Amino acid sequence: MTVPRTICLGFLVVITVGTLLLMLPVATSGGTWNNPIVALFTATSAVCVTGLSVVDISTYFSFWGQLLILVLFQIGGLGYMTANTFLLLLLGRRFGLRDKIAIQQALDKKGLQGSAQLIQSIIATTLIFEITGTFLLLPVFAPDHGLSQGLWLSVFHSVSAWTNTGFGLFSDSFVRYQSTPLLNIVIAALIILGGIGHQVVLELYLWLRDRVLRRPERFVFSLNFKVATSTTLVLLALGTIAFTLTEIRNPQTLGSVGFGTKLMAAFFLSTVTRTAGFNSVDIGKLGQASLLIAIALMIIGGSPGGTAGGMKTTTLRVLTSCTKTILQGKEQVVMYQRQIPMALVLKAVGVAVGSIAVIMTTTTLIALSDPALDALQILFEAASAFATVGLSTGITGVLSEPAKLILVVTMYVGRVGVLLLMSAILGDPRPSSVNYADENLLVG
Repeated sequence: MTVPRTICLGFLVVITVGTLLLMLPVATSGGTWNNPIVALFTATSAVCVTGLSVVDISTYFSFWGQLLILVLFQIGGLGYMTANTFLLLLLGRRFGLRDKIAIQQALDKKGLQGSAQLIQSIIATTLIFEITGTFLLLPVFAPDHGLSQGLWLSVFHSVSAWTNTGFGLFSDSFVRYQSTPLLNIVIAALIILGGIGHQVVLELYLWLRDRVLRRPERFVFSLNFKVATSTTLVLLALGTIAFTLTEIRNPQTLGSVGFGTKLMAAFFLSTVTRTAGFNSVDIGKLGQASLLIAIALMIIGGSPGGTAGGMKTTTLRVLTSCTKTILQGKEQVVMYQRQIPMALVLKAVGVAVGSIAVIMTTTTLIALSDPALDALQILFEAASAFATVGLSTGITGVLSEPAKLILVVTMYVGRVGVLLLMSAILGDPRPSSVNYADENLLVG
C-alpha cells in the first residue's frame, strides 16, 4: 500500500460513505430514498470540490443533506491526507515516519520536518478565512433571509468559496447578486486565496507581518510565490478583459447592465472559471468565444497546494518558459533568475499531456453516449469536471446515466491528479541502471 494508493483509496472511501449517507431519506427534502446516481454524482462532486450537480441542491436536499454536502467538500478541500492526519492528531495518535512521508507527497513538501505543524497551520488558515468570510457575507444574506437562515447561507457559501467548490444554495447561483459589490469581492477573494495555495498565503502573511513590525531584514519570496501570484494576476486581468470584450454586446449576459457591473461581472467570471463553479451570469447564454476562453481558463486552473483543480498555473509557466527557452536558442529553463530542474519540466509536460488526454477522452465518450448534445457544450462540461470547476452550460441534469458516470470518473481523476493516479496504479517507479545512446529526432 503505497502513499499514492492510500490517497486514491482514501478519496474513494469518503465518496462511498458520502454516497450512502446522501441516499438516506433524511438527506432529501421529500423524505424519500435518494436516487443512487444522484447521490453518487453529488458526493463525488462535493469530495472532488467540483460543484457540478444533476439536481438543484437548494430544493432537492434537506438541511441535513446540505450539511453533509458541506462536510464532504470541506474534507475534499483540505485533501484526504490533511483531514485524516488532523483527525489523528486530535485523537492523540503519534505522528510516525509513514505519516510524514504521506504528507510530503500529498502536499509536495520538500522535507519531512514540521509536517504536523504544517497540517495545523493549514487547518488554522482555513478556519480563519472561512469564519471571516461568513461574517462578511452575513450583511448580504441576513436582510433578505433573516438572521438564522442568513447565517447558514453565509457559512455554506464561505466554505464553498474557500474550498473552490462552487456549490450554492440559490437556483441561479449569484445572478441575483450580480450588482452587489460586497458579495462579489468577498467570494472572489476567498476563491483566489483558497486556490492560490497555503504556502503563498503564508508567505504573504509573513511579509505583511515584517512590514507592520518594520523589521530590517528583507523578506525573500520563494519562486513558487512569484510564479503563482504573477500568473494568477495576469490570468485574472486577461480573463476580465476578454470576457468584457466578448460579452459587452450580449443582452443576455453583460449587454444590459451598467459599465461598472459589466467589469465586476467579467472579473467574477474570470475568477470562477479557473477554480469555482459560482456564476453571476447565465453560463448557458455566453457566446461561443466566451465559452472557449472559459474552457482555456478552466484547464489552467489554480495553483499547487491550494483547493483549485486544473493543470495549475506553475505548470503553465514552466511550459511557456520552455517555449521561450527554445525561441532564444538556450538549453536551460530559467524563471526569476532560477534554473528549473529537468525533472520538473518533464513533470509539467506529463501533467499537460495527461490533462488534455483525459478531457478529450471524456468529451469523446459523452459525445458517443449523448450524440444529440452540442460538441462545444460537452467539451465545456468535460473541462469543468476534470478541472473541478463546476460551471455548466445547463446540460448536466439532462445527461444520460452513462454520461453522468463518465463525469464521476473524470471528477475523481481531476481531484487526485493524473500523475498520482497513474503512480497508484503502476506502483513506485524502479530506478534503471541502463543508459541509452542519444539520437536526434525531427520535432515540430
